[in-house]
Amino acid sequence: MKLTTPLGVCLTALLTCGALGTVARGEPKNSLGWNPQSAATYLDSRATFWTTWPNAARDHGTFCISCHTTLPFAIARPALRGLLGESGPGAAETKILENLLTRARGYREMEPFYPDQTRGIPKTSESRAIESVMNALVLTTQDRASGHLSADSKTALANMWALQMKTGPQNGAWTWLNFGYEPWESPNSAYFGASLAALAVGTAPDGYAAGSDIQENVKNLRAYFQREFDKQSALNKLMALWASGKMPGLITPEQRAALVDQAFALQMADGGWSTAAIGSYKRQDGSTIDTASDGYATALATLALQSGGIPPSDARLRTGLDWLRRHQDPATGQWTATSPNKQRDPKSEPAKFMSDAATAMAVLSLTQGR
Repeated sequence: MKLTTPLGVCLTALLTCGALGTVARGEPKNSLGWNPQSAATYLDSRATFWTTWPNAARDHGTFCISCHTTLPFAIARPALRGLLGESGPGAAETKILENLLTRARGYREMEPFYPDQTRGIPKTSESRAIESVMNALVLTTQDRASGHLSADSKTALANMWALQMKTGPQNGAWTWLNFGYEPWESPNSAYFGASLAALAVGTAPDGYAAGSDIQENVKNLRAYFQREFDKQSALNKLMALWASGKMPGLITPEQRAALVDQAFALQMADGGWSTAAIGSYKRQDGSTIDTASDGYATALATLALQSGGIPPSDARLRTGLDWLRRHQDPATGQWTATSPNKQRDPKSEPAKFMSDAATAMAVLSLTQGR
């Protein structure tokens, strides 16, 4: 939905009328068609939970950064600041960032998320690689506010490049955590992980991606994306399309055109997308997978298509964004998605992880370009 008045005018009117206070209580939405305050409240609560969840605890009093809850939170939460009139990170975001910096600055001394000694080979190398990529992405995202690359980001990026594979089928990418769980921790997740690395490089300010000292790394990363493209699910390809908006040349024009056609062919009649369909998933436990449109797939598809150059005037993209606006839960502020791996108890914490990611991705999609 295209705004007909400048965003600043809309926000001024909302603040004058107290409309932001109204949507914070889960009542009528503002002119954006969705509730940013409610989304922020949900994301903050889930990030706060993660910092104290025993399963997330790691050595030196730290906690792991997860692909489904804290990583999406850390890259999406800053996008809400302008809409909410926030001057800086809140308590939840600050705690996530401080933890990440503690681990990043003590990177070589920190025990990996999943050591070989307790989880089996090659969990140490997988853990080191995944943490290096996530550190780089979160820190470069934070650097956008200042417009300059921080010393911590430079170190994180250097650590990331040091772990880039130089041989084998993942040459140019990173070995990735594999617990057999889609879409983030499976044998198919290396392309997903490489997309996060490309986002970090493309997001880094000060023209970092063009630096002469990383061009061989960048060349190998682009070669990996193009070489492995045809083997990927639509979900992984959409990750590449999203990253290509930050780091051009990841995929060829022909690959991009084919993916755009594929993505719109997978769009459901109601305007949304299904994680089961774009990932070609079947549940491990044999239970019936949800095939309806969901928050995660729709957010990823609309975010990637926007990043890939599809204009807001495109009716198909517009219906996808409208799906997101219609499907934010008014009671919780979240967008909902369910596990593609197994039937989970809705009251369990793992059952919430897909919705954590869906909510953060929806925020990124709905604030794209703002």
